[in-house]
Amino acid sequence: MTKIIGLDQIKEILKNIDPIQEIEAGFIAYSQGKVVVPPIGELTFEDPPGDCHIKYGYIKGGDYYVIKIAQGFYDNYKIGLSSINGLNLIFSQKTGEIICILLDEGYLTNVRTAAAGAVVAKYMAPKKVKRIGILGYGIQGKMQLEYLKSIVTCRDALVWGRNQEGLDKYILDMKNSGFHIQTTLNSEEITSTCNLIITCTPSKEPLITVEEVRKGTHITALGSDTPEKQELDTAILQMADRVIVDSISQAAARGECFHAMKDGKITKDDLVELGTMISNKNLQRLTDDEITIADLTGVAVQDIQISKAVYEGLTF
Repeated sequence: MTKIIGLDQIKEILKNIDPIQEIEAGFIAYSQGKVVVPPIGELTFEDPPGDCHIKYGYIKGGDYYVIKIAQGFYDNYKIGLSSINGLNLIFSQKTGEIICILLDEGYLTNVRTAAAGAVVAKYMAPKKVKRIGILGYGIQGKMQLEYLKSIVTCRDALVWGRNQEGLDKYILDMKNSGFHIQTTLNSEEITSTCNLIITCTPSKEPLITVEEVRKGTHITALGSDTPEKQELDTAILQMADRVIVDSISQAAARGECFHAMKDGKITKDDLVELGTMISNKNLQRLTDDEITIADLTGVAVQDIQISKAVYEGLTF
């Protein structure tokens, strides 16, 4: 009988799971060629603006395959609804039976994305993080900080957004986060004072220019998950000492690297996959003077790992 697990139960199960560890293991398996991940299915909407992603795949020799449907409708806040929704479907890799439906309302996508940001910071953040910069005051703007807590000791954060109302709500929502948080409407204040920067907006034009990026900065860019979105000046990727991606094949079709390749700034040969970097210390941050970029477009292996962990964490 197919099990159906709702959001409240999923959150209870997650209390006994380490998503960062699960996602890290998934990236390693992916870069070792142990994961089958077809191209992303995608719908985009203009009025109102939104997108729906269908990501799916399986780990060779595993028990399950997973299909994840996640959508973002970015004007939903105007009518009091979350901008994110979705569900994960777990099937038997042996029989094709539907084993479990995770009605997570998009929450697991946010968890695995935040965990991916933490995995990147674990290996690529400067040894001494002076200040954490967050561009975007949405769900990921909050969860990235939450998941960084176990990775870096810095508790000073600066958050950028397009309007003060949204920033004020962010401060209110994060009052018990354990971070000293300030906000700004000027993105240059982020680049001039922060050496670990996370961008998590649906922007379709660069928010950071190459002239603004200082020596010793790491940027994790995760908002640009479609060909239309872009948060970084493509010249930033050209001048970086190292560009890490979760998937080289996806990076060629979406995200910051897609735009940089289109502009002739970089090629596939300039990219290192996250799973490969984790397994090779020489590909990780070597000095605190390096400028490093991680371009995360979201890979189905993350959905496989987090779905499997929640299902196996269920008390039958």
